[in-house]
Amino acid sequence: MSSRQTAPGMALPPDEPGRHTRQLGLIAFIATFGGLLFGYDTGVINGAVNPMTQDLGLTPMTQGFAVSILVFGAAIGAAVIGRLADAYGRRKTILLLSLIFIVGTFGQALSPNWQILSLFRFILGMAVGGASTTVPVYLAEVAPTERRGSLVTRNEIMIVSGQFAAFVINAVILHLWGQSPDVWRYMLVVGVLPAFALLVGMLRVPESPRWLSDQNQRQAAFDVLKTIRSPRRAEAEMAEVNALLERERHSKSGGIRDLSEPWIRWLIVIGATLGIFQQFTGINAIMYYGTHMLESSGFSNNGAVIANTFNGLFSVLGITVGILLINKLDRRTMLIGGFALIALFHVLVGLSAAFMPDTAYKPYVTLVFVVAFVFSMQGTLGPLVWLMLSEIFPLKIRSFAMGICVFVLWIANAIVAFGFPPVVAALGIGPAFFIFAGISVLGLIFTITAVPETRGKSLEEFESEFRARHG
Repeated sequence: MSSRQTAPGMALPPDEPGRHTRQLGLIAFIATFGGLLFGYDTGVINGAVNPMTQDLGLTPMTQGFAVSILVFGAAIGAAVIGRLADAYGRRKTILLLSLIFIVGTFGQALSPNWQILSLFRFILGMAVGGASTTVPVYLAEVAPTERRGSLVTRNEIMIVSGQFAAFVINAVILHLWGQSPDVWRYMLVVGVLPAFALLVGMLRVPESPRWLSDQNQRQAAFDVLKTIRSPRRAEAEMAEVNALLERERHSKSGGIRDLSEPWIRWLIVIGATLGIFQQFTGINAIMYYGTHMLESSGFSNNGAVIANTFNGLFSVLGITVGILLINKLDRRTMLIGGFALIALFHVLVGLSAAFMPDTAYKPYVTLVFVVAFVFSMQGTLGPLVWLMLSEIFPLKIRSFAMGICVFVLWIANAIVAFGFPPVVAALGIGPAFFIFAGISVLGLIFTITAVPETRGKSLEEFESEFRARHG
């Protein structure tokens, strides 16, 4: 591999493998427990909600409130905690999030009524939203350019693995202790295990070298780089980061004042719109309501619970394939292909649900097309949107800007969570998926016309090029 010329005019030599490679892998593994918690805490409610409703005597209104409040907490957490990560560091923020995960998990599992349950699910949601913002930023800032795609998308692997684990653990716990009124508490409290792992692990990893540089802690940043890069590469990256920081120092604010710059506003529009389109593919309609939807398609109650685990399994398989491709294909190419496949499978789900005769085969045909959609989504848009949100923003407001976009993403998530059941009740599964297909086509057009390419560019290089073009 040859050296590459960066925007500030400095060469980045290849990052040769060595002990630092293993250290970087360990750092990424520990940080992505935040993603595992994200996945488990959003997926576990799929199986816990029915016994929870019976035990606490929830009405449809209080059930909907207790379930969805986590999503609203996540939206607020994404916006607020992004600011904390810019001010106090990525590592300290993730440590704080691990404590919030622990408190929220124990609190919801021990709740005596729906009011206390809702309070702790809101707290837990803030941790989920904060992790969805901070962990990808941390991974992007510790990763070398040529490995950034695969390292950042490991977080998405952990998210879908957490959801899959939640589906499987729910099924196992329900089988073993299904007669206990507290069975839902057992499902929820399992989430405390990865929260403790995140807390202990983050005590042993370093701060982001790019954040340290931005705080004028240049020697500390260089010391961290030397532990996760080869010696020549560490020196070259440090010089590149310093050159960009010096050039920006006169305009540094790191907050709302930066939104006065047109190129930053445009990046936020791109990021927020990608987040909206990612959620309006309907992926979380499957993650939240997959069991109910499959039951409506013709599966029995137990059959739907088992069939729903395939959605979790193919989420993991899809993101695994995405990881293998993400450093080989351009981001735009994968996004365009993803939107096209998603639209196709949405149409097929809609056609099978709306026009296929009610035979014994119909639920299985619907399941195949739903699983194909989940696989396509998690192999393309699922990881790519989170990756690009961690890549496109300037260092001085990276967590703040990503927090804005992830806030919008979570609001879109909430709209899907609220809107999917009444839309299906009013129109049916088929028309609901035709709507998702139309939205995916709009996402395809937006990607072709507006989304920039980030693959193969350092974070500093992309910033320099985009600002020159749109500033």
